[in-house]
Amino acid sequence: MPIVGIQEIRKKQLIDATLASVAEYGLHHTTINSISKLAGMSSGIISHYFGGKQGLIEATVKQLMEELKQALLDKTGGVSLASYTPQQRLMLIVEANFTDFQRSQSTTKSWLSFWAQAMHDPALARLQNINSRRLYSNLRYSFRQLLDDAMATNAALQTAAMIDGFWLRSALAPDPSADFARAEALCKSFIEHLIHQHGVQACH
Repeated sequence: MPIVGIQEIRKKQLIDATLASVAEYGLHHTTINSISKLAGMSSGIISHYFGGKQGLIEATVKQLMEELKQALLDKTGGVSLASYTPQQRLMLIVEANFTDFQRSQSTTKSWLSFWAQAMHDPALARLQNINSRRLYSNLRYSFRQLLDDAMATNAALQTAAMIDGFWLRSALAPDPSADFARAEALCKSFIEHLIHQHGVQACH
């Protein structure tokens, strides 16, 4: 196996170990030692690949963002998003934010920890801003094909807030599984009502 392949595998293992450590101990109590122990690697390899804990934390957040992006691509089954109607694309965006991965305990606890730390960490704040703008941009692109610019902007902002808000409430709920399923349905219903009130018929 090429060395590059081994490096990528090890990096992925360290990122997975970081998610597991944050889920079990919290971000503040996650250390190089706790990560390396869960990964079954020496602590020095973290500095070698990521330059230290901060670099690994940032790489982990980027991986969570990549999972969101990939989930949307997976939903299309390899078919271009352009082949779908704007309404269908909006529904796929919602689904991508409520996949089993995004509902998993390690993912929810990690997102919550990273969001909280982003208020004090400029690097994490920057990544969170990129993630938020990506969701808004994807939503606005589809809404613009159904509504005028001003309405599309408001619709994208409202829908992004609904998705993030419902996801957060579900992640903190006593029974996250049921809440996540209900949250996804409510976000889709919100979009349908939103475009319907502007004279656009829902298309499934």
